[in-house]
Amino acid sequence: MSIIEKIQPRDQLKIILKEKKTEGKKIVFTNGCFDILHVGHTRYLAEAKARGDLLVIALNSDSSVKLLKGDKRPIIPEIERAEMLANLEVVDYVTIFSEKTANETIAILKPDIYIKGGDYQIEELPEAEVVASYGGKIDLVSEIKGASTTNIIGEILKRY
Repeated sequence: MSIIEKIQPRDQLKIILKEKKTEGKKIVFTNGCFDILHVGHTRYLAEAKARGDLLVIALNSDSSVKLLKGDKRPIIPEIERAEMLANLEVVDYVTIFSEKTANETIAILKPDIYIKGGDYQIEELPEAEVVASYGGKIDLVSEIKGASTTNIIGEILKRY
C-alpha cells in the first residue's frame, strides 16, 4: 500500500475498516499530535500495533494541536506529520481530526481497541465513555519516561 493510500479521511476510513472487520481483522486505534516524532512515539506505536492486526492513528490537525498545546505548536504541519506516521511500517492508516478530543473519530470508526500511553488513567480519558458505548476495549501501553516533544523543544532551546 502506498503512503498516500494510508492517509484517509474519516468517512472513507470507516468504509475500509468495516470491510477489514468482516475479514476478521482486529482494529487498534490511537490518537495524538505526534509533532516531533521521537523514540517514545515509535516504541508506543510498535506496542500498540502488537495488540491487533491494523493500527489506525487519528492525528490532531494543526488547529487542534493549537487548542491543546498553545499558539506556538505544532512545529511540523499536519500533512507532514501524517506522512511521517504513514511511512512507519507499524502504521496501517492515518486520519486527521480537528476536534479537541478523538471522541467523534472513535464514534465513527469504532475500533476494537483504543490505546493510550501509560501516563494516562483509563477513568481520566475523555474518550473512555465513547469507547464503552459500543463495547470497545481500552488498553494502556508502557510510558517512555522523558520522551516528549516538549522535552525535545526545551533541550533545543537550551542548547541553541
